[in-house]
Amino acid sequence: MWLGGRLWLHVFGQVCFNLRRLTFDRTWGGRRGPMAETLSTRAEAASELGAPAQQNGDAGGDARGEQPPGRPEPAGTGVEPAPGDATQAAGSGEQAATSAPGPGKRKKRRGATGERVVPPPKKRRAGVSFGDEHFAETSYYFEGGLRKVRPYYFDFRTYCKGRWVGHSLLHVFSTEFRAQPLAYYEAAVRAGRLHLNEEPVQDLSVVLKDNDFLRNTVHRHEPPVTAEPVRLLAENEDVVVVDKPSSIPVHPCGRFRHNTVIFILGKEHQLKELHPLHRLDRLTSGVLMFAKTAAVSERIHEQVRDRQLEKEYVCRVEGEFPAEEVTCKEPILVVSYKVGVCRVDPRGKPCETVFQRLSYNGHSSVVRCQPLTGRTHQIRVHLQFLGHPILNDPIYNSIAWGPSRGRGGHIPKTDEELLRDLVAEHQAKQSLDVLDLCEGDLSPGLPDSTAPSSELGKDCLGELAASAQKMDGAVEAGPQDLDTVPLASGKATEIDVVDQETDPLCAECQLVRQDPLPQDLVMFLHALRYKGPGFEYFSPMPAWAQDDWQED
Repeated sequence: MWLGGRLWLHVFGQVCFNLRRLTFDRTWGGRRGPMAETLSTRAEAASELGAPAQQNGDAGGDARGEQPPGRPEPAGTGVEPAPGDATQAAGSGEQAATSAPGPGKRKKRRGATGERVVPPPKKRRAGVSFGDEHFAETSYYFEGGLRKVRPYYFDFRTYCKGRWVGHSLLHVFSTEFRAQPLAYYEAAVRAGRLHLNEEPVQDLSVVLKDNDFLRNTVHRHEPPVTAEPVRLLAENEDVVVVDKPSSIPVHPCGRFRHNTVIFILGKEHQLKELHPLHRLDRLTSGVLMFAKTAAVSERIHEQVRDRQLEKEYVCRVEGEFPAEEVTCKEPILVVSYKVGVCRVDPRGKPCETVFQRLSYNGHSSVVRCQPLTGRTHQIRVHLQFLGHPILNDPIYNSIAWGPSRGRGGHIPKTDEELLRDLVAEHQAKQSLDVLDLCEGDLSPGLPDSTAPSSELGKDCLGELAASAQKMDGAVEAGPQDLDTVPLASGKATEIDVVDQETDPLCAECQLVRQDPLPQDLVMFLHALRYKGPGFEYFSPMPAWAQDDWQED
């Protein structure tokens, strides 16, 4: 009896298990195929689009920097890499109409009749970001102690971001690309300068889909930099070491492309395929190292991670710096990545800098700086905290920080007020490039620079505006109505361009800007020495660091 009951329980359990399995198979069996196919397709797209950005593009940069090109066309680099999740149809809902692909073949997607079909993303080009086709986009000329770039046409390229999917081009331009009015983009459509999947855009009401590839041809102007040459300090089979002048960015970022060390070395010294081993702020001068190969770059970056490298800087600061050695270990917090501003804050990352005064001329001191960590603006922020900011630091020796200018970490305003006042000051001086900003960046994401806090004051802004008129004024020269600008249609506008230096759609062409003075492009911070296992490189001491230097 006991055996019979046990046998009955066993049979009943088996029946329940089979019933559950049958229900599960009916529910999920039909989904297993599509799910597996989706995962496989996503992995394939990631392998095509996920190639790492090359280090001679935006190494060490931020969201404002240019990305390496996403495809092999000879035009300029793309501003965004392709999205990693590149296979979702995002609201299209169409089903594939073809049979299953064979091994190693991508399944073709066909939309319904009359529906816009998006081509699959292209493979990213392996190798180095910038080559001869990029260097040939334009040329330099020298005037008034400045290196200038002739205006040129440039293609900004990007794959559709996830947040754009399902929105029209009109919506995207009006909410995220506010540097130009909508009338500009409408005129650009008529001129054939906006392309979607390499086809001219006919109507800004077109709705974007995942994998859409956009190309926008713009007329590009770059700010001038110092005419000081980029001098070679050393070169061998592994590295190139240069003495970077102040005011020149290391690599393309923001409005700078050809006026960067990477492009100057490629155009004037035929040094290409370089990998920056470290970065210097645009206003900082001195020793800058590049690796010639990815293997050398990885080796030295490993030494950086292991703290095997020594860096030494020299600067000129306000007042009489203490004669004894000073070590500052205050943590540093990034206030804004977009504006590029930091400050001392207990919530920041640990930092340590050792300072030693070299000389004092009665007004300012020359100080040697040894950063033991590598935080953004570390030397400049620590000197501000110590009450001896760099003499001509346009950010950390600014009135926007309040009466004490940040000494001891005392900042009598919120971060939002600080950013607003810094932007207001440099907007009045026409020097937003100091903050790596342009007028088009002053979107709702940044504080309203036209509404200064009480700390800055209207009188102060009046003085800044008066100063700006003298030094960096911009005079509008007869802006044209974009609705009446005579433009050719289609590709003729792109091909029949004879004079690249002026453009009927370009707002910058309608401005006459007074050039900065060469001395205004120099900040008194210089990378003097860079040392590692088996190498040590020096740069000459700058003129402003000499004992007999006197302020103007």
